[in-house]
Amino acid sequence: MNPTLQTTINKAKTLPISEERKAILQEFIQYIQQKVDAGKTVNLNFICTHNSRRSQFSQIWAQTAADLNGIEAACFSGGVEVTEFNERAVNSIKRAGFRVTKNGLENPKYFIFHSDDSEPIVAFSKIFDDSANAPTGFAAIMTCSHADENCPFIPGAEARIPVRYEDPKAFDGTPEESEKYDERSLQIASEMFYVFSKIKK
Repeated sequence: MNPTLQTTINKAKTLPISEERKAILQEFIQYIQQKVDAGKTVNLNFICTHNSRRSQFSQIWAQTAADLNGIEAACFSGGVEVTEFNERAVNSIKRAGFRVTKNGLENPKYFIFHSDDSEPIVAFSKIFDDSANAPTGFAAIMTCSHADENCPFIPGAEARIPVRYEDPKAFDGTPEESEKYDERSLQIASEMFYVFSKIKK
């Protein structure tokens, strides 16, 4: 693993998580634990309106946390509109220490690696029911209020769990842009590592 990524993960694991946030994450933990207890793969689809920032961070960090905790999981992301994996969020993931390769120009696919021998995490903007995602038997993790409020029904989802995050887009074009993207990425990382650390194999 890239030493920078290891440092980022270590930092994420030491971030305090409020009791309020832990309560929100408890349903998420219970869903994963039930799947593990049943010997089934954990399928998670992180959903946000444009599938460009928060849902991508969540997919990447959840897959990384699952892999490093030895939990068999398949993490996806989607939205209600196709845009692209925002370049600012991509740059934040690179700063965190992930190895990233890019394929294509319009709504490119990014292949993200947390270690040399890991399978790539494939990230690109898509509708939540895109063929790249699990069609059924997944938990829909709603990472933004807009998608949560405007998608009352997610076909194929066996659970719907709101785990909302503030959008770093609010800081686009400001001096705090990079700092705020990294801050949101680190918060999501801390919560994903917390969730998967609670799973008993």
